[in-house]
Amino acid sequence: MSMKVEDSELTESDRSAKVKKEVKLPLFSFESVAAATNNFSDENKLGEGGFGPVYKGTLFNGDEVAVKRLSRRSGQGWEELRNEALLIAKLQHNNLVRLLGCCIDRNEKMLIYEFMPNKSLDLFLFDATKKQMLDWGTRVRIIDGIAQGILYLHQYSRFRIIHRDLKASNILLDSHMNPKISDFGLAKIFGDNELQANTNRIVGTYGYMAPEYALEGLFSVKSDVFSFGVLLLEIVSGKKNTGFYQTSSFNLLGYAWDLWTRNSGLDLMDSALDDSDNLSNNSLHTVPRYVNIGLLCVQESPEDRPTMSDVVSTIGNDTVSLPSPKPPAFLKVRGDYSSSLPSTSTERFSVNVMTYTILEAR
Repeated sequence: MSMKVEDSELTESDRSAKVKKEVKLPLFSFESVAAATNNFSDENKLGEGGFGPVYKGTLFNGDEVAVKRLSRRSGQGWEELRNEALLIAKLQHNNLVRLLGCCIDRNEKMLIYEFMPNKSLDLFLFDATKKQMLDWGTRVRIIDGIAQGILYLHQYSRFRIIHRDLKASNILLDSHMNPKISDFGLAKIFGDNELQANTNRIVGTYGYMAPEYALEGLFSVKSDVFSFGVLLLEIVSGKKNTGFYQTSSFNLLGYAWDLWTRNSGLDLMDSALDDSDNLSNNSLHTVPRYVNIGLLCVQESPEDRPTMSDVVSTIGNDTVSLPSPKPPAFLKVRGDYSSSLPSTSTERFSVNVMTYTILEAR
């Protein structure tokens, strides 16, 4: 009787050989990556996630790169890295971060990406000083770019892909502040006729997870739409959805809803934009429209949420009329809504920055 051998049962060398065979990417030697990152020096370190550290590097040809190095202590990170390499190697879009190659050498596993000089959106959006650099025109461009990237994943790539971990820290910014979606470690490929899937291994980040996923393990393209809606409202307001306390609202979604029902959607606008020279009367007119789009995306029922195709068409055309949204999910739940999750759940979640991954088999 034959038995399927799971990746967790393979030796390090066997797993490395398997990835080398599966991933059609340029392979970098350990020596070349070490040289590019100044031997992984602290000065070159850009940050750290659940998988391990990320370093800035400069290749011999002068190209700047970001190196994601899998920590040897990260048991789940191996599967996340493999999943990301297999997926993103097949994707090509201006609003998705580009994977240049990988290194599977000396028991090391690393992914090499194009370097994003402005790092991630959260570092600007939630910083009192840096958010001044995000004028309204830049925020609109970031929202549109994120929407275009998600639409490509859902509809126009070779596969239908659900990202499952869209959040501000996973939106990278290039030198012109154009957004690129990153971190595909939790992404799932759907078949042509597959509309949703179910898992009892819930992974993701507080504040961005759709209710049907957080509470029931159901995910679909509409789960990503929900995450995008949270992102949109955060970009407009400059506030995090989690840990949000203002008036009677427990989170940003509730606060946005309260303002919307009082016809005061403009009041959600980030106060950092008040002094912006680029905030024209037309911009003031469009802010409530973006709040409307965001609230449509975070409605409790997946069926009520628009598709990303709908979202892109409404963002790009102010003449398209918008329906009134229904109340958002988690309306009266505090910013950290872990208390609303099933008590039997054994998964760990991240808060905005680090993601803990448990990858289930496809």
